Amino acid sequence: MCGICGRWCENGVAFETLQLMANEIRHRGPDEDGYYVDAQIGLASRRLSIIDVDNGRQPLTNEDKTIWLVFNGEIYNFRSLREILIDRGHTFVTRTDSEVIIHLYEEYGDDFVTHLRGMFALAIWDQPRQRLVLVRDHIGQKQLYYRFRHGTFSFASEVKALLVVDPFRPRMNRWSMHHLISIRCIPEDETLFEGILKLPAAHMLVFENQTIAVRRYWDLQYDQKTPGSSHDLVRGLRDLLMETVQCHMESDVAIGSLLSGGIDSSLITAMLSTLSKSRIKTFTVGVRAPDFDETPWARMVAEKYDTEHHELMVEPNVVATLPDMVWHMEEPVDPFAFGVYSVAQLASKYVKVLLGGDGGDEMFAGYDRYLGNGLVDLFRLIPPVMRHRVVEPIISRLPDNFSYNNRVQKLRWLTAMSDCPTGERYAASARYLRFRPEHMEQLYSSSLFHQLGGSNPNAALTHFFNAENASVALDKMLFTDVKTRLAEHLLVVVDRMTMAHSVEARSPYVDHHVAEYVARLPASLKLKGSRLKYALREVAKEFLPAALIDRPKQGFSFPLAYWFRSDLEPLTRSLFKSSVLVEEGLFRREAMIQLLDDHVEKREDHNYRLWILLNLELWHRMFVGGQTAEDLSEGLVESTSESKLYVA
Repeated sequence: MCGICGRWCENGVAFETLQLMANEIRHRGPDEDGYYVDAQIGLASRRLSIIDVDNGRQPLTNEDKTIWLVFNGEIYNFRSLREILIDRGHTFVTRTDSEVIIHLYEEYGDDFVTHLRGMFALAIWDQPRQRLVLVRDHIGQKQLYYRFRHGTFSFASEVKALLVVDPFRPRMNRWSMHHLISIRCIPEDETLFEGILKLPAAHMLVFENQTIAVRRYWDLQYDQKTPGSSHDLVRGLRDLLMETVQCHMESDVAIGSLLSGGIDSSLITAMLSTLSKSRIKTFTVGVRAPDFDETPWARMVAEKYDTEHHELMVEPNVVATLPDMVWHMEEPVDPFAFGVYSVAQLASKYVKVLLGGDGGDEMFAGYDRYLGNGLVDLFRLIPPVMRHRVVEPIISRLPDNFSYNNRVQKLRWLTAMSDCPTGERYAASARYLRFRPEHMEQLYSSSLFHQLGGSNPNAALTHFFNAENASVALDKMLFTDVKTRLAEHLLVVVDRMTMAHSVEARSPYVDHHVAEYVARLPASLKLKGSRLKYALREVAKEFLPAALIDRPKQGFSFPLAYWFRSDLEPLTRSLFKSSVLVEEGLFRREAMIQLLDDHVEKREDHNYRLWILLNLELWHRMFVGGQTAEDLSEGLVESTSESKLYVA
């Protein structure tokens, strides 16, 4: 695991420039740095030593120093690849997983990536051809950002490494913001920074002769179903997961497990414990609100497998911590990120590597909306006049207690989705708790609404929903989530919040071999009747207590709905009244305050919308306005010093 960056400049690359870029992402690799500069090209790496700790310094090169590599991630099948390459005459000077990439490129050219199993963002400089190749892994566990301007092509693991050498003030990409506050992610190759792009998952970029070419090298196929009985397919899944966890254990340093208490992370922990020759370490954080806390379930798994369990109950220091999280994330921070950030901070005292259950819901159909979209079809059997004039008014008057995933919210979602066709319905469901068209019309200034009001963020989701590689509605939903919510949101959060503490996160469920196998499972093995994540639950029966498997999905988050009506309310109101987003002519101040008032007075639960606006305000002050995370944190703490919420 590393942080990587580099530049190609027609006027030559200065070592000092590379060093500035690398230092900005030092948290990704505090163990050592490395540089390669030759005329117009420069590559840099910050290394977190995991495999071949003493000898794996990057950039790495081949025997005649014509191919150079900087690499972020892990290649889990590197040992078998190494044997093949040695048989073909290649010479290795390290025991790292990284070095196989160089020799694969020599052997197979751009097709080298089809041999890799792992998570990676990498750059290869082909000196004889004066050719730079960037690649991002299949599902998107690692990220890579780039910019080409004024004769200079730059890339980095994080945007901040590009900004530190930019003499110009960053500008917010309004199109990206429009999508982020609606569908929870920024689609395609855009970022929240104007002029800076990201390499999509499963894509390769070639920069040659000052020309950029980007192509996709892999994708999931859902319509080519694997034949066999349910028993055999579930058994095959069980064996594949065990093999995947085994290869994810590849490390020369201590590894542990991120144990949330849900099925996904609990099953990974159980398999890791079963395969490990020594007692494993597990890490859990919880909160004191019962409807959000999963620590009792995590404790149950830890006791069953006799893990060295580390548990932390947190009342997160929201004000002091949030600016630092925004700085690491480079986007508004999702509430669940607090859990990842906190558990990585705890784990960093004991291990360098954490296995987790990320991607289980998107791969195996674990969210309520997968089931809910079928229930909408039943609800639509009620005649429209009866729905709109009788049922919906009754539901709208039901009191919302603002608790996690409560029934009133689900009923309101059901009525809201009832007039949408399937594809649009799924897109609308993904943004239901966030900014919908009616909210944007109220929030946006007239100029911003004129610019963006006609742009429909749903199209970024329906694009994948309507793809030809899936025909069953459930598979279409899963594919959409893998390409958007998972690749460009959840996995980014996991990477950034763990690397903030120099911890490597590994996610066996998003191994592309697992993803391919699950895509080919019949939809009925993912959602069976009303049983979400059916196949994974069947596998889990061998490893986990029935009570944990059968309990309703909970999910890790924090009680923001409560906090915005108490401790967070004064801070949020103060920031909205002095909003830089209003001063920039983007939003209407009265609309921001109205959202807060409606929430405080319990007219509507706006906690997700308020949270996004609060984060976006901090992001703008930091990255556009130039304030540091430290200054923002100190200022916010001073304004809320008497609130109990902000004491860790």
